[in-house]
Amino acid sequence: MNQFADLLIADRRLVILRLLEQAPDYRGNAYLLQSALEGFGHAVGMDRLVTDLHWLMEQGLVQFETVGSVGIATLTQRGADVANGRSVVPGVKRPAPGG
Repeated sequence: MNQFADLLIADRRLVILRLLEQAPDYRGNAYLLQSALEGFGHAVGMDRLVTDLHWLMEQGLVQFETVGSVGIATLTQRGADVANGRSVVPGVKRPAPGG
């Protein structure tokens, strides 16, 4: 993969964590996350989003389950720490200071 693609992926993963941090109960379904990501410049297909959510789950940053045909992600404490810059995980962009 090229450096720009890696930067896009890392930024998208951070945006997912931050979206979940703002969501009620720190949860969101994949369709809502997909729509919200587009507003942050990350227009991705559902397959790419689900791949990201599984990767984030493998890192312990989210829980991900499928209810019926809808994927639901829930932020973990570790995920909240990464979203706020308190912890660092390679493959997730570190947030800028103050934002």
